[in-house]
Amino acid sequence: MFGIGVPELIVIFVIALLVFGPKKLPDLARAVGKGFAEFKRATQEVKETIDEEIKQIRLEEEKADIEKYLEETKKAAEDTARQITSAVESPVEKEAKAGEPAPAENAPKGRPAGGPQGG
Repeated sequence: MFGIGVPELIVIFVIALLVFGPKKLPDLARAVGKGFAEFKRATQEVKETIDEEIKQIRLEEEKADIEKYLEETKKAAEDTARQITSAVESPVEKEAKAGEPAPAENAPKGRPAGGPQGG
């Protein structure tokens, strides 16, 4: 405890006995004990408050990291959607500009993709 050994405690006790007398010494010891208990309790409360603040800061940092990750994922998904859309639209747009109809996937192989012709 605070680097005080038994000999130092004896000296402190003797000085307190001489200064305060034998009648007031028990009351003084009781007050000092209550003071130490209150100090210990206050120290514990401060420690708990600091721990709670650290926990809150870590949660906020994790939340920011998750929000950043979600934003990056959203951007990547939007980019992928744009690439897919442009890949699908490009052949259709090219053929539309050329004036040719777009190939029909379900058209029979013997017929042209544009549908039945003159008949």
